[in-house]
Amino acid sequence: MLLVAGVCLSGCEQFLTPENKTTGGQEAEGYFSNDPATLRVYAYSLLKPVVARVDVYEEGVDLYMASNKKSGTQFDQYTITPENDDVKSLYADLYACINMANATIQYDNAGKYTAEMVFLRSYCYYILSQQFGGVPYTNSYINDSKREYPRTELKTLYESLISDLTNIVTDASLPEIASDGTASRRAAKALLAKVYLAAGWDLNTTLNDAVQGTYTIGDKTYFQKALKWAKEAINNQSLSMPFEDKWSPKNESNEEVLFAVQYDRAGWPGELKTGGHGLQNTFGSYYGDCTSSGEKYVDGLHASNPKSSYLWTAEDERYEGTFMTTMYNCELGGWGTVGYYAYYNADQAALDTMPIHRKFFSGTTPVNTVSAYQTAHAAQLVAGTCANDAMTVLMTYPNVKAGAEEVDYLQFVNTKPGMSAAPVVKKFDDPNSSAIAVNKTNGYRDIVVLHLSDIYLVAAEAALMAGDEGAAETYINAVRARAGVAATTFAAYTSPYASIYGAFTNTPIDLVLDERARELYAEGHRWMDLRRTKQLVRYNNIFNTELAGNAVARMSNAAGDIKWYRPIPQAEINSNNSITEADQNKGY
Repeated sequence: MLLVAGVCLSGCEQFLTPENKTTGGQEAEGYFSNDPATLRVYAYSLLKPVVARVDVYEEGVDLYMASNKKSGTQFDQYTITPENDDVKSLYADLYACINMANATIQYDNAGKYTAEMVFLRSYCYYILSQQFGGVPYTNSYINDSKREYPRTELKTLYESLISDLTNIVTDASLPEIASDGTASRRAAKALLAKVYLAAGWDLNTTLNDAVQGTYTIGDKTYFQKALKWAKEAINNQSLSMPFEDKWSPKNESNEEVLFAVQYDRAGWPGELKTGGHGLQNTFGSYYGDCTSSGEKYVDGLHASNPKSSYLWTAEDERYEGTFMTTMYNCELGGWGTVGYYAYYNADQAALDTMPIHRKFFSGTTPVNTVSAYQTAHAAQLVAGTCANDAMTVLMTYPNVKAGAEEVDYLQFVNTKPGMSAAPVVKKFDDPNSSAIAVNKTNGYRDIVVLHLSDIYLVAAEAALMAGDEGAAETYINAVRARAGVAATTFAAYTSPYASIYGAFTNTPIDLVLDERARELYAEGHRWMDLRRTKQLVRYNNIFNTELAGNAVARMSNAAGDIKWYRPIPQAEINSNNSITEADQNKGY
């Protein structure tokens, strides 16, 4: 019914005038004005294809590499074109959600859901602004065949989003906080802080050198306002929950979640194999056929690269909380309470004797820590009748210490052996997936869009850019303290991976970006973080294994224009009479 409703409300009435055969000849205006909740539910559902995207959010950055003899994607290599279907689908999905939000507002005569839909629309426009720059902005429902929608200047777009969000942050129709996947005042404040932060970078900060990532700050007003609204969103809430608990599948909708797109396995009416998303199967090296190996299927395109292996110091609890560092083994055909999902489904007594397939340690871990583990767990580090071998892996660079052998890091992850070579991300794990064959659309974990520690780091970045390093350090150290890491300062901080990259020298913004990488790994922020802070070329040049020191040439067109944004889809240029080839983003 919802799909039909969306079609009926699209743009067909100027071409067809069918006879209305509904009881009483009821029109859409009357039907949806009496029941705008139908449109509201549909609008929220249209966020799902927007947030479950790894290609545009996490590829072409500094943290991942391909495994199992694969090459990086077009996004990693910056070879995408305006005809790219992935870019086109994101653009279309964002506008579909925007238009349904506007439709809900139009038919919501009582204004019950208007603030929610303004939040939803603003979030989609925020993503559009970060991915594409200035784009057509409208706050009206489009239900005709008009094809004249010019690009809105980025400054005007930001001003519109700031105005829209400012109008709803105190709206009484929104709850202060919501745990049911709907908008709230705190979520609106968090999004407003992000919009102000991005506007400060895009409108009032000038790039000096793309390779060096240097910039000059002009007006600091937007950064000051970003800090103000981040404080409002934080609302004096401390980071008291252990990082592991924050991402536990048993702790969804916890008190740190400000806004999430929710999934429900139990309530899904269709085929369970195709009704969810594939984020749990996306980050890590390839682990083969899950039904025969007992390990979680991972596509192998987003394994941790050397920088990622050195991001977390040995005491940082976020490494264990982000990655499945202990992967249990199983006999051929074993499943559920053995193998990968045993971590969630087996009791501790069973885990204490279960064979171990892999035990991973970050590159900063002392060798004697690994040796002590090997001694303590010698009885478990034996494959026996299990499907897989048994090995401890210390992810050091340039050579990985794989058991008793030392192997070149890049070879180990991508060519030797190419499988089971790097830890996988567990933030999105759905233990119930083990009930049926795991595929790329069988995860039903909520996708968290805004959460507390993210906004702590927004506050830190805003304070740094506003000139208050002390406040920035306070927010950063609050995040570090929860992870068990010692406090630091901008002056004293050195990135843990700096020693393995001779071309890298720390600057103040690197501390912010390092904390965002550690805290928000694989959550869909990285490409936008690097673009916003003007570090996209610098980081890709040093850390992206696909570009290997040649980022400027690879990220530019023949005229030397750098690809700071994704291309405006060619389909939009072809169908929108107010956008031409001259409006295309630079670099394409």
